[in-house]
Amino acid sequence: QVQLVESGGGLVQAGGSLRLSCVASGSIFSINFMAWYRQAPGKQRELVAAITSGGSTNYADSVKGRFTISRDNAKSTVYLQMNSLKPEDTAVYYCNAGVIERTMPAAYKNLELWGQGTLVTVSS
Repeated sequence: QVQLVESGGGLVQAGGSLRLSCVASGSIFSINFMAWYRQAPGKQRELVAAITSGGSTNYADSVKGRFTISRDNAKSTVYLQMNSLKPEDTAVYYCNAGVIERTMPAAYKNLELWGQGTLVTVSS
C-alpha cells in the first residue's frame, strides 16, 4: 500500500522556522507532482507550494519569499522549509502527491495521495 507520512510540525514563535517532511512509501514506480496544502480552522484547504518531477515550483502569494519546497527523488521525499513564520501560517499542513504504483510486474496504477496532516502552530 502506497502512503504518505508527514513529520516536522510543532509550535514555534512568530519569526521562527520549521521544516516539514513527507515520505512516500510502498510499491512506487514514479512520483509526478508533490505539494503541500494547509487548512486553518474554519477555512478551506489551500495550496501552499508544489513541485514537479523536474523541479519546477510554484507558491501561494502569501508564502513567497518565506517558504521553500524541495524534493529528494531518491528518497521519495518532499520538504517544506518555512521561515519567518507568522501567526496566520497556523494550520494543519497536508502533503499531496501524484504517484504511479506498480501493482504487478507489468501493471501500474495512477494514484493521488494525501498524508494525514501535521499541525503547525505559530504563536505571536
